[in-house]
Amino acid sequence: MSTTEESPVFIPADGALDFGGVVRSEWIKFRSVRSTWWAYAILLVVTVGVGAQVSSSLSFDGMPGVPTQDAIQDMAVYAVTVSTDFGVLVVGVLGVIVIAGEYGTGMIQSTVTAVPRRLPILVAKALVVAVATFVVSSVALAMTVPVSATLLAGNGVAVRLDDPQYWIVLLGSVGYLVLVSLIAFSVGALLRSTAGGTAATFGLLLVVPVATSFLPAWAENIAILLPSVAGDVLLSYPTEQSWVDLAAPTAGSAWITEPWQGGLTLIAWVAVLFTAAAVLLRERDA
Repeated sequence: MSTTEESPVFIPADGALDFGGVVRSEWIKFRSVRSTWWAYAILLVVTVGVGAQVSSSLSFDGMPGVPTQDAIQDMAVYAVTVSTDFGVLVVGVLGVIVIAGEYGTGMIQSTVTAVPRRLPILVAKALVVAVATFVVSSVALAMTVPVSATLLAGNGVAVRLDDPQYWIVLLGSVGYLVLVSLIAFSVGALLRSTAGGTAATFGLLLVVPVATSFLPAWAENIAILLPSVAGDVLLSYPTEQSWVDLAAPTAGSAWITEPWQGGLTLIAWVAVLFTAAAVLLRERDA
């Protein structure tokens, strides 16, 4: 049979995979693994389920004063994105598995044999993870928004869905999940171990932020550079009156306070870790 005629882009005339072919190969591998479907199913169910549960219990009853529309929007954003901290753990595990799993099974040797230049492998895998995470998390939030708005309206909280900033924050939540999946992917590529990569990712997202809370006050400006803290800044709704008097540990006095600054911090993490992974992939044996 002539595979060249059926897939001329996937298998070029010289027998080497071009980048489009590498992406296609990685997409086939990605969707063929059950852990991918389980991870995204969990992300979808938890996002919608937790969002609905929290939305049904939130209201301004018993709170002093009349809430501003900003406070209402702030509450609405919280209700939809409350599950994001759990979601980053799901995509974190998946990001590690995508690359480290191949080292565990030995499949990486076949992969680098097919693509000797190696760097396209890393880029293609990262692209597949990023796009899939973007699509699934976007769908999850799109399903959660109408459910949340309806439940909040039943509690007397009238959410303005025509508020551009509301949707910008939700897009930031999607971006946060995508960037965390890429951070985890890069860690997995560096450590080449599913267990080690998962432990390192969870340590970076969960343990280190807690540890920094025991450091002196001046360390606050260092702690905000952590991915999870930068993610909190990215997800913040710009308002002078929050729906509840919560003290944000970093947004008040640290030098990174704007959502775009939190986003750039996360992008910097991805850039540094991915570059390190790319260099080591070229230098080390498979």
